[in-house]
Amino acid sequence: MTARLVGLSGLAGLLLTAAVFALAWPVFTRMRNQRIWYQHVEDPYLHDHTDLALVALCALPLFLLLLGTGSAALQAVCSRAVAAGSRASPEGEPSDRSVPSDPSDRPDPSDPSDRPDRSRAVAVARLRPVLAVYALRALIVWPLPVLAEAVANSLTGPQLDTDQQFLERGSWLYALVAASPAAALFAAVLLRLALGLAPAAAAGGLGPLAALRRSWSLVRTRTGAVRVLALALPLAALTAGLVRLVVQLALPLRPLVRGLLEEATGNFFAAYYAGILAPVVVGLLVAAAVVLPVSCTAFAVLHERLRSSRASGGG
Repeated sequence: MTARLVGLSGLAGLLLTAAVFALAWPVFTRMRNQRIWYQHVEDPYLHDHTDLALVALCALPLFLLLLGTGSAALQAVCSRAVAAGSRASPEGEPSDRSVPSDPSDRPDPSDPSDRPDRSRAVAVARLRPVLAVYALRALIVWPLPVLAEAVANSLTGPQLDTDQQFLERGSWLYALVAASPAAALFAAVLLRLALGLAPAAAAGGLGPLAALRRSWSLVRTRTGAVRVLALALPLAALTAGLVRLVVQLALPLRPLVRGLLEEATGNFFAAYYAGILAPVVVGLLVAAAVVLPVSCTAFAVLHERLRSSRASGGG
């Protein structure tokens, strides 16, 4: 199940990347036509990246939605496996899921047609709170650094002329405002770590708000904070190192993709950007395929242990 989820998510990511690239094709065509015109009038052509940046910005929510959906499905599968292992062990604590007491809520083994529908309904029911947790956590964590960056850029950005500057360069207030995005990002990372167990809690049967509260209550203790930090730092280092390694190994794809696409379409700019993206896409997909299952399983195990420890009075 895990391998199939990873494979389907990777395929969906590739298809989405190809679709966004196809939608951006008019931008590449306009850049090519402008280059031809400037060559005709013998003027140097410096193409503008603004339109491509807008396309990437508009496509970002789609990629985040895909990442969240895939991560939520993977978290549900990993948490279910961890909970099953905990129930099978002698010292395992019961999970948050309650067994249906109504016989009508249980699958009927004598009705084969009923099992796929019930399995699909159960899977959707398990996935919905995890998706809600991802959305709520993003709304809680990331608005602060984004707002701080916007305010700091509007007050201290390089686009301001001397007569437009509200804060004097070199003053302590200017330095404080300029450093506020870094401080806000640090606070957001700490908050993200404090809510890091929420998807596992939601996959265990809690509602979105209850899962966020559960994660906060478990991580705010000294034991929980140390364990979450000890888990998150190696995973972050593994992700960064794996992305860098795979991108470096995939660099030969750049001239190959660029040459093939330029020969097929005659559009230098489309081929150029496709060549740049190819190793990056490979690196991200490989890193996600390796790290996400490990991360979801590790956080599910940590949530189960911290919850069991607190339930037994050891935390």
